[in-house]
Amino acid sequence: MQMHQESQSPSSPAPDPTPESSESQGTATPSASDIRRWRQYLADERAEAAVYRELAQRRDGEERQILLALAEAEGRHEAHWLKLLGDQAGMPKAASARSQFLGFLARNFGSVFVLALAQRAEGRSPYGTEPAATPAMVADEQIHEEVVRGLATRGRNRLSGTFRAAVFGANDGLVSNLSLVMGMAATGVPSSVVLMSGVAGLLAGALSMGAGEYVSVRSQRELLNATLPTQATLTAAPSLDIDHNELVLVYLARGMTREAAEHRAAERMGLFSCDCDPSLSLQPEKPVTDEHESVGSAWGAAMSSFCFFASGAIVPILPFIFGMTGMAALLVAGILVGVALLATGAVVGLLSGTSPLSRGLRQLAIGLGAAAATYGLGLLFGAAIV
Repeated sequence: MQMHQESQSPSSPAPDPTPESSESQGTATPSASDIRRWRQYLADERAEAAVYRELAQRRDGEERQILLALAEAEGRHEAHWLKLLGDQAGMPKAASARSQFLGFLARNFGSVFVLALAQRAEGRSPYGTEPAATPAMVADEQIHEEVVRGLATRGRNRLSGTFRAAVFGANDGLVSNLSLVMGMAATGVPSSVVLMSGVAGLLAGALSMGAGEYVSVRSQRELLNATLPTQATLTAAPSLDIDHNELVLVYLARGMTREAAEHRAAERMGLFSCDCDPSLSLQPEKPVTDEHESVGSAWGAAMSSFCFFASGAIVPILPFIFGMTGMAALLVAGILVGVALLATGAVVGLLSGTSPLSRGLRQLAIGLGAAAATYGLGLLFGAAIV
């Protein structure tokens, strides 16, 4: 729609354009800064379209069609800037670092991280303040953010359980064991005692996390087993007293209306079969297993939680394992844990479509804050003992 105004000839009896539409038509001579800016937009639109096409190659069905439609829309934006630039489009310009990074991820990984970053990129589109961009382009970018958000949400939902266990388990291991090591070191005990305390904290925390996950998942599966309907309605129905049909009570207890319950009970007892109302003529009960599959295996959850916690908890004691002692070992442990906390926070930020830096710094502040507080308490306890 935005290209329609640009295709009108100067002699056509069209109403006077607004200042915004006049600039977007390119009637005024563009400045050098305009040319540079438009060429950058052109490069970024090409790069974003390539990202969506790369992602589409790794998808099928509806998601593939959505991604190809997004690439087509970016192609329309590319055509807009090409028309404005005309002969001044010049040689292809390099896309922004962000767009190039997205392209690298899309070509080599094609994961939910790319969609999360693309969602953030669409939300930061400069077209809202760009006079040469048409209102339709501004609206496109706003809609694209929501489309990509929906696609990214699908991916987040697919890995939410595993991701939560990995990030939170590792983060718990990092923070709790660093705090333990810092607190023990502050009391003035030998480095060998600090190391043994760290190892004990790793094992105790990992076993506790594993046991907790096992109990949680096993209990959830047991609750589901207690909730699922049995096949008693199929086996007992033929022998029930028609005049005192307690099968109706079963379906009423499951939340059916009386009409639906009586209809279903009559079908189960073989009194009639009616296909006139699909909402009443239901399929025979079948054991429900989807809930169990989503819950997962109790042993699998326990082992995953154990390993994720241990992978984080081992980081603070690495300097002591390699023979470092004293304040130097604590500084190295703090740096290693800080880098790991920044990484886990950045991953959370990427998947949530927010700033990786702010989320990483938040994780860092929380983790080092807890360690500093424990170190302070260790100094107090050490002084009291002395």
